[in-house]
Amino acid sequence: MELTTGQRAELQALVYSPDVAATVATRARIVLWCVEGRQKKDVAVLAGVSRPTVDLWLERYGAEGLAGLLDRPRGAAREQVPASVRARILALSRTSPPASTGLSHWSSREMAAFIARTEGVSVSYHYVAKLWRDNGIRPHRHGTFKVSKDPEFAEKVADIVGLYLAPPGGAVVLSIDEKTQIQALDRTQPLLPIDFDATEKRTHDYVRHGTTNLFAALNVGTGEVLGECTPSRDGASFLAFLKKAVQPHAGKDVHVVLDNLSTHTTPEVMAWLADNPHVRFHFTPKGSSWINQIETWFGIITRQSIRRGTFTSVKVLIKQIRDYITHWNTTAKPFTWTATADEILAKVRLVQSNIKKLVDNNAK
Repeated sequence: MELTTGQRAELQALVYSPDVAATVATRARIVLWCVEGRQKKDVAVLAGVSRPTVDLWLERYGAEGLAGLLDRPRGAAREQVPASVRARILALSRTSPPASTGLSHWSSREMAAFIARTEGVSVSYHYVAKLWRDNGIRPHRHGTFKVSKDPEFAEKVADIVGLYLAPPGGAVVLSIDEKTQIQALDRTQPLLPIDFDATEKRTHDYVRHGTTNLFAALNVGTGEVLGECTPSRDGASFLAFLKKAVQPHAGKDVHVVLDNLSTHTTPEVMAWLADNPHVRFHFTPKGSSWINQIETWFGIITRQSIRRGTFTSVKVLIKQIRDYITHWNTTAKPFTWTATADEILAKVRLVQSNIKKLVDNNAK
């Protein structure tokens, strides 16, 4: 099989795209490895599949192109689940599992078992997983919604959301936090010796070259990001970055949204705040970092630049981060915040009510 330059580029895009399922990326690798001239038995070992599976994906790609590498719809009959049960699954998925289950988060199998036990309705874990995919719910990756125990939760939410929706005239709102211990990983594909051990099924080796910490400040009004990588994340490092973040906005009131970490409230930081009354801190509620907009940006840079990158040193990793920030700022746009404080608090009260009902039901 021969590939055009365009076909090769399309397959490589599947391999390295963060939005493509790992199984599909592996199928694209199989095709590329075979085109490189590797023997099918060696490709099977590299990909961790059987030799007939290699033939299957080569045949499908040859007949259908990229579409042949995607999963085909299953022919099984659609599972019939009452609307009330579907709604209950969605509601439960956005809360932490009841304490009586001993679970830290939901899995599709545990959710299916819980529904069968509490509702008397049998659903498959495949149905639960599909329901999650269709509604953008990922408890297995991000954990579940946890109700903050901060006694000032409502006041802090109202304060911060007020800044997002109606910032004071002429003021600047900065969302600041740090992403810690970012690893410089060198992903190296192992060579295939003649006497390759068939039990070895790794597709990559991982070499760790160290870590860095990223301080970042998002200008809520413009979407622009200021970032700086440092070897440490103590109070001195935070204060130095804070000064750099605030410096371009001299003469304006600056409101800073950040987590209430010890490094953010050291005596040196508090003394600097006292000397700079135009800068005011707004702390997020405990356990509610999701309200800090810089966390959304951290998620984006992780998906688009860091997670699948190859970094032979911390220096290379830092350059990648700096280049990404420069690229981001060329077309920066502010995130659109639409939820009001009242809407957020109403949802929290609903979650609290659901949790109480679950606990009461399980106690009976």
